[in-house]
Amino acid sequence: MLTFRSISALTKYLDKFSDSEAKIGFVPTMGSLHEGHISLVDKSIRKSTITVVSIFLNPTQFNDFKDLKEYPVDHNADFRTLKVYDDQLILFTPEIKEIYGNNVKTKKFSFSGLDKYMEGSSRGNHFNGVITVVERLFEIVKPDYAFFGEKDFQQLRIIELFVKDRSLSIKIIRCKTKRSCDGLALSSRNKKLNNSSKKIASNLYKALRFARDNFNSLEISEIISNIEKKFQKISGISLEYFLIADESKLHPTNRKSKGIKYRAFIAAKINNIRLIDNINLN
Repeated sequence: MLTFRSISALTKYLDKFSDSEAKIGFVPTMGSLHEGHISLVDKSIRKSTITVVSIFLNPTQFNDFKDLKEYPVDHNADFRTLKVYDDQLILFTPEIKEIYGNNVKTKKFSFSGLDKYMEGSSRGNHFNGVITVVERLFEIVKPDYAFFGEKDFQQLRIIELFVKDRSLSIKIIRCKTKRSCDGLALSSRNKKLNNSSKKIASNLYKALRFARDNFNSLEISEIISNIEKKFQKISGISLEYFLIADESKLHPTNRKSKGIKYRAFIAAKINNIRLIDNINLN
């Protein structure tokens, strides 16, 4: 497995394929890899000629320095996980200065309202930070395909909008959320949960499944009210939001319309570990 830490070395290597029919697949990560990440890597390897995986803990998308400092990091484990791919992928592990130089600054973008609700309402400048680094990584790697998981669906939609608005020749590939046997969406933050907390966290998926199972028979307001009441009775978990929104504009709604795809979104804290999840409803 080829590993690059500098932009110049990576781009020099990738330039060799610029005049060929080769297709570059890109899987950007913040490390602390799990089976969800691996499913993206596997999909890229199947679809692309060359797969680049980046590991970069991006400081600009964290509103809370404590959250950044406590984010799970295990570079040795990540390297062992990817090493089994041998020559099937390229690993890019830049330092902060390599990406941002001496000026770690978040750029401002317009997201046409996709950032107004859910994570946008609670995490301030988060999505500006995400797109700041995504834009930079896209400039470096110049991928034909980029693979993102549906677990962070709002982020996925914002990246799709960014690519469309900039007329970039990058195809964003949506990848299904990977889950543990109890339904809990795989996340790097899960590593901070003990077994008891993981059991409590499984209630997020139960809520989403309830919404899906009852979407055709109950009004949206009834679904939301039912779930909020259930969470009030569960100890050890604090529901931050549960809402249903259209998949395109991500506007929360209490009314169903024909021909519109809907998705349920949830965020909650278990022992101060914040988890998010979502599921398509129709």
